[in-house]
Amino acid sequence: MSHKCPLNERGIFIILVLMKNLIIAQSGGPTVAINASLAGVLEQNQKTNSFKKIYGSLNGITGILQNRFLDLTEKTSEDPTFITNLKTTPAMYLGSCRFRVPTEEEDFSFYETVFSKFEEMDADAFFYIGGNDSMDTVAKLSAYGKKHKKSTKIIGIPKTIDNDLIHIDHTPGFGSAAKYVASSILEIAHDTYIYHLKSVTIVEIMGRDAGWLTASSALARNEYSNAPHLIYLPERVFFLEECIEDTKKLLEERDDVIIAISEGVKDKDGNYISASEGHKDNFGHAMLSGTAKYLEHELHQALGVKTRGIELNILQRCASHIASETDLCESMQLGATAVSLYEEGKTGVMATHKRISSHSYKLEYTCHDVSEIANQVKSVPDNYINTRGNDITDEMLDYLYPLIQGEVSLTYKDGLPSYLDVSHLVF
Repeated sequence: MSHKCPLNERGIFIILVLMKNLIIAQSGGPTVAINASLAGVLEQNQKTNSFKKIYGSLNGITGILQNRFLDLTEKTSEDPTFITNLKTTPAMYLGSCRFRVPTEEEDFSFYETVFSKFEEMDADAFFYIGGNDSMDTVAKLSAYGKKHKKSTKIIGIPKTIDNDLIHIDHTPGFGSAAKYVASSILEIAHDTYIYHLKSVTIVEIMGRDAGWLTASSALARNEYSNAPHLIYLPERVFFLEECIEDTKKLLEERDDVIIAISEGVKDKDGNYISASEGHKDNFGHAMLSGTAKYLEHELHQALGVKTRGIELNILQRCASHIASETDLCESMQLGATAVSLYEEGKTGVMATHKRISSHSYKLEYTCHDVSEIANQVKSVPDNYINTRGNDITDEMLDYLYPLIQGEVSLTYKDGLPSYLDVSHLVF
């Protein structure tokens, strides 16, 4: 932003650049790559000097309401390794929240408070890094800003291991989670194969309404192991009888059967087989748990063989030691893209990318109207799932393989990974 100063003694206008500030926050479920997007914003700002100060709001948008901020510009100036270490630190350096932003009609004062804080901190932009619910926040804030002619630009930066945001080829965090899931399945297979007895192992993988992460378990297959032998995604109705039949048939041919199943699989009536009765989160989503244990019980009863249920749980989203280098680099680029979008005067958009090619893997970075992204779900396409609904197709593998490529080099201390200090999040 600039304006013309009075004429100097030679009669020439002097252009004075007035740099403003950025507030940035993270929200929703953590991923291995969400801090890389934050790092991308900080690194890009060092190149462009788009913002005088970058303030991190602690615990998502609630930090704005509670006036809790970190001066990230100060962090980067004090520690030249800060951005590099931030890129490989798991979860959220700024903390997270599960806060449902009300509509303007529900609570007008919420918006007055938030935008007053933007003005007080001279923030010309607010970046929110998150998934579907976070993009809902971006959409609501930007709609309010446009309606009331506020100058603060609101931009979303995507993340979610579920890979369920639309208008983006894949989401930051998904590639690393997929790499962890596939590696875990391969290691589980090695563990299972050592016993010469009939057994079934069920691995429950995150994915409420989209089965992308569960599908990535197929990447574990190699020349000596075809585990997982069955894959069940929420995009198809789960029929227990068919699962029992499929498992029984496989046990006639081999000793061990490993099943990968999404936490969000539903029965023919549309009910989650693992939903806790009546329990929902702040956004009205059913709280899921126990898919693997449910199936462990049912298969043991039906087949009479050793069964074991395994829930990977949060390990899928915090395993930085096995992150995808591709994922982290792309996440940084999306953060840098957000800064570029700000420079272009964009607001009410999400930084995104399109795949140009899979074989010579290449992406094009762009943006999309966030109002067309929020509260939508990108499901696994039908042609990525086999006819029986218990496996994926080669088209899915072609989509997945580029996303898990490359290994990240970590710094170690006393034999363990050395991550950034997050004591500012500990109460």
